[in-house]
Amino acid sequence: MNKRQFLGTAALAGVSASISLPARAAVDNGPTLLTVTGAISKPNRGKLDPVRDQMMYKQKLSFERAHGFDYAALSALPSIAIKPTLEYDAKAHGLSGPLLVDVMKAAGANLNGTTRLVLRAVDGFAVTVTVAQATAQRYIVATHLDGAPMALGGLGPLWAVYDADKVAEMAAKPLTERFGLCPWGLYHIDVQA
Repeated sequence: MNKRQFLGTAALAGVSASISLPARAAVDNGPTLLTVTGAISKPNRGKLDPVRDQMMYKQKLSFERAHGFDYAALSALPSIAIKPTLEYDAKAHGLSGPLLVDVMKAAGANLNGTTRLVLRAVDGFAVTVTVAQATAQRYIVATHLDGAPMALGGLGPLWAVYDADKVAEMAAKPLTERFGLCPWGLYHIDVQA
């Protein structure tokens, strides 16, 4: 199996399998798109299951409890709209979704300025931002691009992103260097207090 087939299969297995574990009452409306682990107080699912959570298992993640968000749960949070210039075509695009910090609060994350959030994409790419940075730069968990839901295989279905045009130190950088801490295809966040 080549890497692309593995990632596609793993993404579907990780997304669809995550809703079938016990203790997922809050995630009954559809597949889990985002799993938050670590220092949280509102779990709605149990520990990692190496069979059902294949992608997380293959990426060597481990947790005893987590909070899973499906599309409805993310959509129920207040949405923020931004319009950054994207590196892919050097044009401004509308992105919308809840603030990253609001998603963390909904999971019961232990938040202070030094809490670290490890943002992981479906391909295993991971970056770490502090809550202070996520708050100051107004990171969102984008669910929509130019008014349409983002699809898996594009930049979505979720993208941790901010309006780099409105962050002075980022706006001063070349366009190709503004989004290094913005993983698209976001599916997991580890809260490290």
